[in-house]
Amino acid sequence: MNNLGNWIGEICAVILPINEKSYNGNSNSSIAVCTLSSIDLLRKISKSDLMNDIYIVGRLLSENKGIDSMIQHVNQNKKINKIIVCGKEVWGHKAGHSLFQLHQNGIDNKNRIIGSKSPDPILTAKHSEIKYFQKEIKLINLIGETSLKKISQHI
Repeated sequence: MNNLGNWIGEICAVILPINEKSYNGNSNSSIAVCTLSSIDLLRKISKSDLMNDIYIVGRLLSENKGIDSMIQHVNQNKKINKIIVCGKEVWGHKAGHSLFQLHQNGIDNKNRIIGSKSPDPILTAKHSEIKYFQKEIKLINLIGETSLKKISQHI
């Protein structure tokens, strides 16, 4: 499944390229915002005053490579201690759901996110990086929320 998933992902990247990945904000902030598949929300936040109060805003489209990238980013940027997860869930992948399952349950001995309902929630992140994520990062569950006003209440 993993090779097939990679192959499909590469085809999607060519057919439906999504250039927006993340936008940097205030380097003194400890807050990150993840808009899941809501690219319009990502753009709105990137152009709003919220950027004065957040470190970074980005998207999360997959339950494997995407979460691996997020884990790597928070481990390299230890200033981040809070991630607001908002926007619409990725249909089929449920990346947001998997992110919360990882935070709560970790991974099994095959690197699969425990409790995930996603089709391919297998990570390559190091166990130490995942433990850091679980211990040091607070996740705020606003999955489905796209209102800037409601999101800003958590910043």
